[in-house]
Amino acid sequence: MKPTLQKPVLYRSVNTRTHGVRHGSCRAYRYERHTKSEKDKLSNRGSMHSHQRHGFDYTPLFRFLLSKVGHPWDQVFSEAKARLDRPEPLFWIVAMHESDKEESVRTDENSYYSGLYVDETGLLQKVNPQLTPEQMKPYCDCCTHTFNGVVLAHPLPPKRRATPTA
Repeated sequence: MKPTLQKPVLYRSVNTRTHGVRHGSCRAYRYERHTKSEKDKLSNRGSMHSHQRHGFDYTPLFRFLLSKVGHPWDQVFSEAKARLDRPEPLFWIVAMHESDKEESVRTDENSYYSGLYVDETGLLQKVNPQLTPEQMKPYCDCCTHTFNGVVLAHPLPPKRRATPTA
């Protein structure tokens, strides 16, 4: 009997203990602990943990989904769900409702991916198939931005004026 080969997972573990790693929590519970709104709750024993999961990179998932454009969503979903730790990241770039569609989706500070949706026939499609990295502008000049894994070109820096020499 042949052993079955298990496909690799669609996420990576990332080092979160490195100096300078931010965990994306905009609100600190310590500033809300003794506020009136917190005291009005039945239980004043809230958790200081943010309930966010840190340390996972879902870039392999996003690349997998982009490679499955045009395939039946039910098959793509069942394969991806089996290779993930939880199903929520699937819906970060796949819109299930018309009102949720976006041409591009920002997945972290400087990574953008094509927005995806499930069409009326049940196939996974790009919201805007003509969108390319050349059409996108970086948010700032200090960072390296990517669109579907391709680095966005920085605009040319302004030319410096020649200073007259004495």
